[in-house]
Amino acid sequence: MKRKHWVPLAAAASVVLTLATAASANSRTNERTSAAPAPAPCGFTKAVPADRFKGIPVFDPATAARPYSATLRTGQGRITFRALTDKAPCTTFSFRFLAQRGYFDHTHCHRLTTQKIYVLQCGDPTGTGSGGPGYSFRDENLSGATYPAGTVAMANSGPDTNGSQFFFVWKDTKLSPAYTPFGQVTGGMDVLRRIAAGGEDDQNGPGDGFPTLPVDISRVRTAAH
Repeated sequence: MKRKHWVPLAAAASVVLTLATAASANSRTNERTSAAPAPAPCGFTKAVPADRFKGIPVFDPATAARPYSATLRTGQGRITFRALTDKAPCTTFSFRFLAQRGYFDHTHCHRLTTQKIYVLQCGDPTGTGSGGPGYSFRDENLSGATYPAGTVAMANSGPDTNGSQFFFVWKDTKLSPAYTPFGQVTGGMDVLRRIAAGGEDDQNGPGDGFPTLPVDISRVRTAAH
């Protein structure tokens, strides 16, 4: 499930490439005296846009390994999912980072698809499909990825462009393994199906648009389990 393309990401990628090239050249010059630093495990990198900017996460393996569940309180009911911290540690670390800082509070799910693919997309504080948290990070957990009902996965605008937007799969769907699965719904599938049954406004084409039943998120909370 893709976000609208972020044009500035190309510029950001260019900056990263330039820095990487410089680092590589410096490493070759000093290869006899020092080793190149190990790459960051998640690749958290500054990106635009930076809506409701809460900072850029600094990955901590110990924190990332702690299992948790997340609960979204919406105007249509509660949705709870178990975070797959063992399979997608970077993604679940990012989600918890944002949730604990109130990033998702008082936002809404801006996209519902009822044909071909069956998802409810959320996580954009601007409600436009183009918003993001001010950073991006790498894909993970894609090998053999499938998207049965109850899957929670990241939306993106291409490889390694994860930010804050994510989606719930409300009915078994076939997507290419390009969207990091990072959660499994444990409560609220009835809520998702009711939202889907309400339909959408087709603003993005047949079966793809803003949910007819407004999905306003009052808050998102995480709890250890």
